[in-house]
Amino acid sequence: MNSDQNTLRPHETKVSFLKMHGLGNDFVIIDSRGREAQITPALAKAIGDRHRGVGFDQLAEIRDSESADIDLDFWNSDGSRAGACGNATRCVGRLLIDETGKDAVTIRTERGVLQAVRAGDEVSVNMGHPILDWAEVPLAQNVDVEHLPLAGDPVAVGMGNPHAVFFVDDITSVDLPVQGKAVEYDPLFPERTNVEFAQVRSRDEIRMRVWERGAGITLACGSGACATLVAASLRGLTDKKARMEVDGGWLTLEWRDDGVWMTGPTSLVFSAEFDASFLEQI
Repeated sequence: MNSDQNTLRPHETKVSFLKMHGLGNDFVIIDSRGREAQITPALAKAIGDRHRGVGFDQLAEIRDSESADIDLDFWNSDGSRAGACGNATRCVGRLLIDETGKDAVTIRTERGVLQAVRAGDEVSVNMGHPILDWAEVPLAQNVDVEHLPLAGDPVAVGMGNPHAVFFVDDITSVDLPVQGKAVEYDPLFPERTNVEFAQVRSRDEIRMRVWERGAGITLACGSGACATLVAASLRGLTDKKARMEVDGGWLTLEWRDDGVWMTGPTSLVFSAEFDASFLEQI
């Protein structure tokens, strides 16, 4: 992954990047090892434009690390920062596993040092312990995180970014664009929030749809899937291990003593280069 062309210095003619996805949750990945971090809000927003840039749900920038195999920073398509991104962590974990030949690698994010592990053709990542303290989620006031004072009685869970998880009887009846956006900007969430709607099918199976802050509707959300399993377990609706169907496919989640583990497929779509003329417009 690492080469002298993977930098966004404007004097260079072309700049390399990768496009990957985990269950349709898609990412641009830029390797900035060996140099300073390159991504700015304006650059992330320009690359994230699906009409004039490349388009992504999140951008992941790989950087050198002093405490793990790599550091990893996340950006949303609106140019805002994302504190966690489980599917992008799995995708980059796959790249590192293939690059190093190891069965397990460590990735430092705002969540701390996470472990990604080869799981046959898939990748598992430990997304860390859920955050269940109202001030750390964060919420704007001291309320019961298992029963937020909002219509629909959601659960608040922090997984490096905030989540509001709603349980519904029929997920097809949810107006995700309207309801998701309204909850994202509710005053209860000072840093906005990701919003999940979940239909529990059995003790070990959940159907979930997601609205991500800064991105809108996505086909999958790794941290949101983790938050949903935690919320379902707290409510006594499921066990601590379940399969989850999202719009893009299936994940396996397990809330263990050492954190919430997520397992699923990853796909490398293509490698490409930005032209200098595109970068010069930013």
